[in-house]
Amino acid sequence: MTTDSAPTPPSTPTPPPTPASASAAAAPTAPAAPGGSARSLARARRRHSAARFWREYRTHRAGLFGLAVLVLIALAAVFAPLLVGSDAQSVTDAPGKPMESPSAAYPLGTDQFGRDLLGLLVWGARISLSVGLLAAVLSVAIGTLVGITAGHFKGWYATVIMRITDWFLVMPTLVLAIALAAVMSGTIWTIILAIGVTTWPTTARLVRAQTLAVESRPYIERAQALGGGHGHIMARHVLPNVMPLVLAQTTLVISGAILTEATLAFLGLGDPTNVSWGGLLQDAREAGAVSAGHWWYLAPPGLAIAIVALAFTLCGRAVESVLNPRLGATR
Repeated sequence: MTTDSAPTPPSTPTPPPTPASASAAAAPTAPAAPGGSARSLARARRRHSAARFWREYRTHRAGLFGLAVLVLIALAAVFAPLLVGSDAQSVTDAPGKPMESPSAAYPLGTDQFGRDLLGLLVWGARISLSVGLLAAVLSVAIGTLVGITAGHFKGWYATVIMRITDWFLVMPTLVLAIALAAVMSGTIWTIILAIGVTTWPTTARLVRAQTLAVESRPYIERAQALGGGHGHIMARHVLPNVMPLVLAQTTLVISGAILTEATLAFLGLGDPTNVSWGGLLQDAREAGAVSAGHWWYLAPPGLAIAIVALAFTLCGRAVESVLNPRLGATR
């Protein structure tokens, strides 16, 4: 027996999706990125890197001690007019008698003109720190430029540049600085230039070695294959990778620059119109403080130079240990 089933109605065809509905379906549901997200992300990364650097730096007690000493001396130099007065360098208005020993009125005694040596020491920090910082920046800038270009442009250019660098390395730095300072006018800028153009070879050697290591990585070849020029590769790929080394080298070069400035001033090649720690030592020598036994004229400037050089060295070693994980692991 057969049963008659009701005929099923034909199914209505689904209309094809319109372009608007197709694009709406394919669109991601993630929220729209806020304006300037790339810049904010870069700033967040820099803040995170700075915070991480400070956390690592705080683990180095010697580096913290050196940083604290430098901050105190820098504050004293900046606020010298408020601490000791702007007339502390005046020879005509000297408040004391010549070559007085330390007392309650003059904790470090007086110089050959009767000026307070404590005030002169604070004022001298301005010149010594300024010359050391600027000379170190100039030296590291020259060394970085030479090192990156010598590591990037190989061939005859690198050969010539590195032979010049070797010549500067074998020549005594102090002798070259004395020669430059002697033939030029005796100003602060002369001392900065003399130190900067004679102390860059070590930085150039280190930066060149780091540049060669960076340019052997695969992403440099990809950047070249995508059409990146020499300037783009050196500025966007090589320089950011050598900056940690440059930063650590700068802190180490500053101490040497301060010592070189003190030596040049002690030899009478500095600016006689400005008071510096090396100039104070030279004045003490001319006044016969060594033979007369006036230790208070010699000891404070020498100790100040040694303390600042040691503080910069401690900071430099700490920075180098933070930026180089292998050094931090063996600390």
